[in-house]
Amino acid sequence: MNQSQQGSKSYLISIVMVAVLGGLLFGYDTAVISGAEKGLQAFFMEAKDFAYTDAWHGFTSASALIGCIIGSALSGFLATQLGRKKSLIIAGVLFFISALGSMRPEFLFFNYGEPTMSLLVMFNIYRIIGGIGVGLASAICPMYIGEVAPSNIRGMLVSWNQFAIIFGQLVVYFVNFFILGDHIQPVVEEMGKGIAAITPAAQWTVTTGWRYMFGSEAVPAGLFALLICFVPETPRYLVSIHEDSKALSVLSKINGSEKAAQILKDIKETITVKTEKLLTYGVMCIFIGIMLSVFQQAVGINAVLYYAPRIFGDMGMEDPMMVTVFMGVVNILFTLVAIFTVEKWGRKPLLIWGSLGMALGAFGVAVTFGHAGMEMVTAASIMVYAASFMFSWGPITWVLISEIFPNTIRGGAVAIAVAFQWIFNFIVSSSFVPMFNMHLTEGDDFGHWFTYGLYGIICVVAAIFVWRLVPETKGKTLEDMSKLWRERK
Repeated sequence: MNQSQQGSKSYLISIVMVAVLGGLLFGYDTAVISGAEKGLQAFFMEAKDFAYTDAWHGFTSASALIGCIIGSALSGFLATQLGRKKSLIIAGVLFFISALGSMRPEFLFFNYGEPTMSLLVMFNIYRIIGGIGVGLASAICPMYIGEVAPSNIRGMLVSWNQFAIIFGQLVVYFVNFFILGDHIQPVVEEMGKGIAAITPAAQWTVTTGWRYMFGSEAVPAGLFALLICFVPETPRYLVSIHEDSKALSVLSKINGSEKAAQILKDIKETITVKTEKLLTYGVMCIFIGIMLSVFQQAVGINAVLYYAPRIFGDMGMEDPMMVTVFMGVVNILFTLVAIFTVEKWGRKPLLIWGSLGMALGAFGVAVTFGHAGMEMVTAASIMVYAASFMFSWGPITWVLISEIFPNTIRGGAVAIAVAFQWIFNFIVSSSFVPMFNMHLTEGDDFGHWFTYGLYGIICVVAAIFVWRLVPETKGKTLEDMSKLWRERK
């Protein structure tokens, strides 16, 4: 059988690999703050015209997530009006602008190295611009992959997007580690007392190091913006704009000419109307998509990913950045578990077991954090917590969001679901530091056990939600989802 009859796997892999670069940038952009946030905090604590408080730092560390909410909310409109490909090009350009702007927010308007309220606003604007790119990529990359992938391997290919997200986080952990080099992070107690009070080895981190960390993203961002120009538009979008011949050409290259004709027929049957009202398939369809997104963030994982070096430092680890890198490697390995089991075991079992594993890890941190001699148990609990997320809620949420919505409402429904994801990401990330540092009495550990205890409870509720309400989508085509939701309506 020749290639035109069976399709080209190399062609499919090449376009998917370009698309998952968006996932890598998603991970890179959201995790770059982990290495930069202490230097950034010390820099702005030098400001003379305002007091840079914990609340300001929580907002600044999470400000990119405001852009993520905006970008994900716009993703449905842009994906429908401009197409998946052009929307991803826009995301790449926004990543690039954000990287350079965050590195040097003084550009054109401010004195270099002089922290002020106005400079803080400008820095956050650049971070929000990057966040818009992340929001677009987070919604449209899985959508793109889901719409070009054959149904029998769609879950695996969409899971590669999550692998790219975690790989992007690991890459930036390494980049931050090497940028830091022989320099160190400033100690919290020294911040706000002037740059002279900060250990000499940490002064470079405060003045320069955080800039290099943010600027390093410009390299993968530029590469993504360039390469995405060479991938095709998705067949389902092409059919929706009456470009059937182009859609058939792409489908034939991926699936072979005979199968492509049948897939095109199925697509046309479900896109007889370009769009339908959002609630055409019932409230539960949208509700489940939203709650998958809410639980993915409410379990608290990004509080660990964004603040990992700070958490390990507070535990007394001598080299928190090295431990963070090790955690990144563990995360990669467990993401591979999802990739190679999602089509065999299904979506629901992985989510349920992952929820229970996360609950175990979170409760372990709650019980042991801050207790002398228990540091390794706490670290192991954090690893269990993160690893359980990586083979479950991390990749599988994106798989389900790319699958469960019928063709005619997918753009808008995905946009709403992903917007809720970023809203709760912002809530969790911006509330973590103040919540973690809460005390009922001076010096107690109330904030530590309350924070992780709360995350653990949410994990248990998430397991029950999946067990009772989420449909299994393994082996179903995207066109099958219309029938599934009409039957459950």
